Amino acid sequence: MPRIRLPLPDPEKPPPGPFRPEFWRSPLRSPQLTAMLGLVLLIGLPAVALTGLLSNDAYQPGLGGNALGRDVHGPLDFYLFGWPTGPSWLYAFTQGAHVIIGLAVFPVVLAKLWSVIPRLFEWPPVRSPAHALERLSLALLVGSALFEFVTGILNIQYWYAFPFDFTQAHYYGAWVFIGALLAHIPLKLPTMRRSLALRKAVLDGAGPLASPAVDAHARPLTSPNPGPTTLTRRGLLTAVGGASLILVLQGVGQSVGGPLRSLAFLLPRGRTRPGPLGFPVNKTWIGTGLHRGAVGVKWRLTVRGQRTVVFTREQLLALPQHTYDLPIACVEGWSTTQSWTGVRVQDLAALAGASGRMMLTTVSLEQGTYGSATLGHEQVSDPETLLALRVNGLDLPLDHGYPARIISPAIPGVHCTKWVSEMQFQTVEA
Repeated sequence: MPRIRLPLPDPEKPPPGPFRPEFWRSPLRSPQLTAMLGLVLLIGLPAVALTGLLSNDAYQPGLGGNALGRDVHGPLDFYLFGWPTGPSWLYAFTQGAHVIIGLAVFPVVLAKLWSVIPRLFEWPPVRSPAHALERLSLALLVGSALFEFVTGILNIQYWYAFPFDFTQAHYYGAWVFIGALLAHIPLKLPTMRRSLALRKAVLDGAGPLASPAVDAHARPLTSPNPGPTTLTRRGLLTAVGGASLILVLQGVGQSVGGPLRSLAFLLPRGRTRPGPLGFPVNKTWIGTGLHRGAVGVKWRLTVRGQRTVVFTREQLLALPQHTYDLPIACVEGWSTTQSWTGVRVQDLAALAGASGRMMLTTVSLEQGTYGSATLGHEQVSDPETLLALRVNGLDLPLDHGYPARIISPAIPGVHCTKWVSEMQFQTVEA
C-alpha cells in the first residue's frame, strides 16, 4: 500500500489573509509599543496573582466545607498555617487590591494582545519542537489570562454566564496562568529590554522605527505596508491609560466605600441601599426563598460542644454584649466597615463546654453551597469574633442576617454566615 505524504507548508508562500505580513496594516504596532505595554504587565500581573492567592488563603479551604470540593492545594496556600485575624481589614485589603489592580491592567492586557496579534499568525505555524513548545506556552498564557479576567469581571458584576463554580475554576485557572507566565517571562525579557532601549521613539509618532534584533523567523510587528495614520502611539497609550483610570476608580469606590462609593457607578455594589443602614449586601432575605416564620418566635440557635445548648434570641441578648467596628469584605472586591454588637463566640463555646484549640462550623437556615462555613482556631479564639445580633445600634435587618450572624476580623464575607441556626465547635490538634 503506497504511503501518503502530506505536503509540508512552504515558508516562502503563506496562505492569503492574516498569515501574510501585509495583512496587518496598523502603523501603530512596533516592538517598542509592545515592550512598553509588557513592562506595565510585568509589574501588574504578578501583583494580581499574588493578591489573589493571598485572598484565596483567607478562605482556609483546608477546613471543613470551605474547600467547596477543591482538594488541590497550591504552594502559597497559607491556610496550612492558619489565616491571621489582624489587622481586621486584611482580607478587605488583599481582595480589594486584587480587584483594583486586575481592573487597572485589563485594558493593558487587551492592548498588548492587539499589538502582538500578527505573531499569532506566523508562517509556518510550527518550525521545530522547541518552537511548538513556545507557542503552546503562549496559547496557555493568553487563554488562561483571558479566562481569569473575563470570569473575574463577570463575577464582580454578578453575571454568572458560565456553567461551573467560579471559585474553583478561578483558582485552577490562576495556576495555569502563573505557570505559563513564569515560562513566558524569561523567553521574552531580553527582547523587551532591547525594545525599551528605543522607547523614546515610540512616543514621537507612528512612523517607521529602528527595530532591535529579533528572531529572523519571527513575524515582524511593524507593518511592511502601513495604512494611513489616524492616531499616534501617544494617543493610543493615553486611551489605554484613561480606560485603566476609570476602572481603578470603580474598584477603589466599592472597596474603600464611604464618600468614594459613588465613584463605582458601573459596579453593582458601588451603590448604597435604601434605609437607615444603607450598606451593601450580597444575598437578600428574599433571595433565600425562606418563609419569614423561619426567623420568627420559633427560631432557636443550637450550640454544640461537649454539650448542646439551645438559645432563643432573647436569651442571647441577655448574655454579655460586645461591640466592635469590623469590615465585611467580599470576593467581588467591595467592603464596608460597620459597628457590630453581639455575643463573643468564645463565650458561646464556654457555655457549650468546648475548650482548647477549636474550629467552628456555622450552619445557616439557608440551604445550598454557602449554607455553612468553618472558622479556624485563629478566628474562634479572637475576642472580636461575634455572633452579631445588632448593627449600628439597630437590630439586624433580615437582609443582614436577622436574627443572628457571624462577624469576624479579616475573613471573607461569605464566611460571615447569616441567619445562623447552629454552631458546632470541634477540638483540633495543635
